[in-house]
Amino acid sequence: MGRGITIVGLGPGGPEGMTIEGRRVVDEAPRLLLRTTDHPAAQDIAARRAAESFDAAYDAGPSFEEVYRAIVQGVLDAGRLETGVVYVVPGDPMVGEATTLALLDAARAEGLPIRIVHAPSFLEACLEAAGLDALDGLQVADGVELARSHFPRLSPDRPALVGQVYSRLVASEVKLTLLAQYPPQHKALVIDSAGSDRARVEWMPLEELDRGEWFGTRTSVFVPPLAAPSAFETFQATIAHLRAPDGCPWDREQTSESLRPHLLEEAYETLEAIDSGSASSLREELGDLLLQIVLQAQIASESGDFTMADVISGIQDKIVRRHPHVFGGLEVKDVDQVLHHWEHLKEGERELAGGGKGALDGVPRALPALAQALEIQSRARRVGLDWPAMPGARAKIDEELAEVDSAADGPSREAEIGDLLFAVVNYARWLGVDPETALRGSNARFRRRFARMEAEARASGRSLRDLRPDAIDALWEAAKDAEDAGPA
Repeated sequence: MGRGITIVGLGPGGPEGMTIEGRRVVDEAPRLLLRTTDHPAAQDIAARRAAESFDAAYDAGPSFEEVYRAIVQGVLDAGRLETGVVYVVPGDPMVGEATTLALLDAARAEGLPIRIVHAPSFLEACLEAAGLDALDGLQVADGVELARSHFPRLSPDRPALVGQVYSRLVASEVKLTLLAQYPPQHKALVIDSAGSDRARVEWMPLEELDRGEWFGTRTSVFVPPLAAPSAFETFQATIAHLRAPDGCPWDREQTSESLRPHLLEEAYETLEAIDSGSASSLREELGDLLLQIVLQAQIASESGDFTMADVISGIQDKIVRRHPHVFGGLEVKDVDQVLHHWEHLKEGERELAGGGKGALDGVPRALPALAQALEIQSRARRVGLDWPAMPGARAKIDEELAEVDSAADGPSREAEIGDLLFAVVNYARWLGVDPETALRGSNARFRRRFARMEAEARASGRSLRDLRPDAIDALWEAAKDAEDAGPA
């Protein structure tokens, strides 16, 4: 055989799943390494001839990554010898076999001959068990990789097959990842030992996925699509259809500028839903807000300016770049260090952008005034412009209030009132209170109390404008007391 590596697939089940070429290579190999003997065809080979396996690596390795690294290194070491090595893996070497890609990269980097002998993969057997056609949008995922993810990179509108769900532990982690996208009662099909006479399949809700007792090296999980269209790409296609020649006349006429008031309105309605505490309202308003975002991106793509992929790529790159303490090696102790480093990164970005941009140039001028003031102050604090302690911020309010009282004319009073409000926002920041949210809450309380006063006045056959000031004050105090008392 000579120096080098030959990787042979075992097929999904017994020895009959191997190709004639695969069996010949295995029988003639001077040295044979099995990734695992936990496979019917591997057991048949081990019973017929001398072979080594990496089963012990699975027990010794702290993680699958470490196990795979050890296996790859062992195969490479054997392949460098004059006799070379035949390395045998379950299924097909190029389907769901992490060690194959690592060996291909390493062998080619050092000029070591490497060859692949294919076999039927676990996919064909699983497709038969689930009654699927792989060309019908099937997605294939590695169970170990999915278990490490915080969110499944799967479209919920297409079927998915998750391979290599080796154990209940992997199944548990896969379940948690899938539940970030799918509802707990969504049914999944667990498939074990597909392609053999020991094949077993069972439907179960995702929330029960890790309760099975028979997970092993040949266990896969089939996840059907959700009943209702739910994928981001599906929604993009819907919006593109609205803008197409056979779409909606109103949507086709819209521009980025004409949609501006709708974007602002939906943003405020989303804030109102958050304030209401209603999850159903928030879900609906986030959908309306998303509609505006996707419409804007669709219009831009039609004019060749950018696509939604560009939008997502840009924000993805920015988030990763600005979080080196999460996605890199930077260590931070607390939120203050995070914000300090964040501002340092943004300063570097501004320098690269050129044009002499300052720390406040990125504050949107269209923000509501209170929110704009808070953002300006927060950015100023990051570069060191702030009171050394809270009493300074509190004293500034008294100072500005005195200047309002002493203002000589209308323009001066307007300027001083602005400074007073800016000082109040600063004090709120020191107290950890968002002034925009606080004022929205006050507005909501006033509206509720005022509506109660109007109702009380109507109940007595009068309106508020008919009442004396002391009667109005009494109604106000009663409305406050009623609200403080809560529901009867």
